[in-house]
Amino acid sequence: MSTEVKVPTLGESITEGTLAQWLKKPGEAVAADEPLASLETDKVTVDVPSPIAGVLSETLAKEGDTVAVGAVIARIDEKASGGAAAPSPAKEVADATTNPAGAGENPQLRGSEHAPDAAPDAEDDHSLTLSPAVRRAVLEHHVDPSKIRGTGKDGRLTKDDVIAAAEAAKAGGPVHEPEARAPAPQTPAPAKPAEQPAAQAQGERREERVKMTRLRQTIAHRLKEAQNTAALLTTFNDVDMSAVIDARAKYKDLFEKKHGIRLGFMGFFVKAVALAAKDVPSVNASIEGDEIVYRDYLDVSVAVSAPKGLVVPVVRNADRMSFAEIEKSIAEYGKRAKEGTLTVDDMTGGTFTISNGGVFGSLLSTPIINPPQSAVLGMHRIEERPVVKDGQIVARPMMYLALSYDHRLIDGREAVTFLVRVKEAIEDPTRLLIDL
Repeated sequence: MSTEVKVPTLGESITEGTLAQWLKKPGEAVAADEPLASLETDKVTVDVPSPIAGVLSETLAKEGDTVAVGAVIARIDEKASGGAAAPSPAKEVADATTNPAGAGENPQLRGSEHAPDAAPDAEDDHSLTLSPAVRRAVLEHHVDPSKIRGTGKDGRLTKDDVIAAAEAAKAGGPVHEPEARAPAPQTPAPAKPAEQPAAQAQGERREERVKMTRLRQTIAHRLKEAQNTAALLTTFNDVDMSAVIDARAKYKDLFEKKHGIRLGFMGFFVKAVALAAKDVPSVNASIEGDEIVYRDYLDVSVAVSAPKGLVVPVVRNADRMSFAEIEKSIAEYGKRAKEGTLTVDDMTGGTFTISNGGVFGSLLSTPIINPPQSAVLGMHRIEERPVVKDGQIVARPMMYLALSYDHRLIDGREAVTFLVRVKEAIEDPTRLLIDL
């Protein structure tokens, strides 16, 4: 008896996704709720779980295909769950260098099962299911993927892992050349394998075409939509971070001991934004048709870097949260962004965005708003600069702030007032406690 595997509901307004990768191959045993495939949507990457325990008998979609919600993409044979038909994942070790022709026929690069060094220990016991980009890198650099420790999700190999292994071999480390295992007559080893990459680098100019992920396509579409629709303008100010730095240095140990998390800068800025938005409510509003929607709550979208692009999970009711609650929420979102486990609901419904380019070293930028929001605050790196205090030139840890906003809704006076309120709160954090 076969059970159909269907594309699950992906979130409100999302009707389709792209099948990014099969995590299981036909003939493999699967457990109930075990991930079978990875789907990319406009906002997140989600796994498709197995509805039952059994053996994956058939896949009905290929990697890169666009699949609709509810579409059948695979079938699982329930009766074969206890049989010996399913090969051991540990034996399905890829050997792209000894059988490149076979690798071209089999997307998963299934290799020989009798090689004495092909049985990994329990720590490395996972199937070498390689993405197209990784397979291409394996063939180009002539490395053995079974001898490379993957750093991707669930220990999977990434293109960077393959390139790093090739560089290590070139520098005198373990050389994963075809002749090191079972040489294939159709791919004779070069006389000087160590010199081949250098010769290629000197004589060839390469290009690589990689299809944009759905997330990257969505980011591109929304940013261009913001430029086409909103009347974007950016205003700047700088802020002396001395008071916040001193507060963190004084209370960081007690804060971490009590709440189990570090006291960062973001909590201060979220609190400062909440305070400033009370004085300038238009920055937390939006335009819908010919109406302006004002809100008495603040849901802050915090830009977080993820492996596949920038994502903006939402800290809801941030104006009512404590410093500890804000920091815990942001830390959890950051962790889940790296793991790829953010949901659509996590990134839906923000009313204002804070983007911290300073963590990457940015000195100044003009961020773009995230529609239908009307404003975004850009934070930048902290660096000591000479400033005048009480008639004296002194060095202070300064940060540039940038507020990009929709000029259709927010006037210049309001934008400047908002930034000044944020600056005042950061330079004198006591204002955050007594609501000034």
